[in-house]
Amino acid sequence: MKQICAVIKPFKLDEVREALSEIGVNGLTVTEVKGFGRQKGHTELYRGAEYVVDFLPKVKIETVVADDVLETAVEAIRNAAYTGKIGDGKIFVFDVEQVIRIRTGETGEAAV
Repeated sequence: MKQICAVIKPFKLDEVREALSEIGVNGLTVTEVKGFGRQKGHTELYRGAEYVVDFLPKVKIETVVADDVLETAVEAIRNAAYTGKIGDGKIFVFDVEQVIRIRTGETGEAAV
């Protein structure tokens, strides 16, 4: 099993959720986060004054999928989150050694 962690633009959340749902990915954890990448934030003009926005609002999506669904899920996230502009985000993939459903005690893929 693999954990997919994607940091995307907030307005793309619904598109990504729908894309994952279409391929059968059910569980999803979403966290509102702030951060910056290569662009190191940007400057904005507010009431005639220029100021620097260091941390940009993002959404972090986490899900665990079976190995055979991984590439399809990553591609679904990538296509749904894509705008072609700076700050589209990143997708990280981690190995998951064990999953345990607290309520039933199920383990492995059955717990996902």
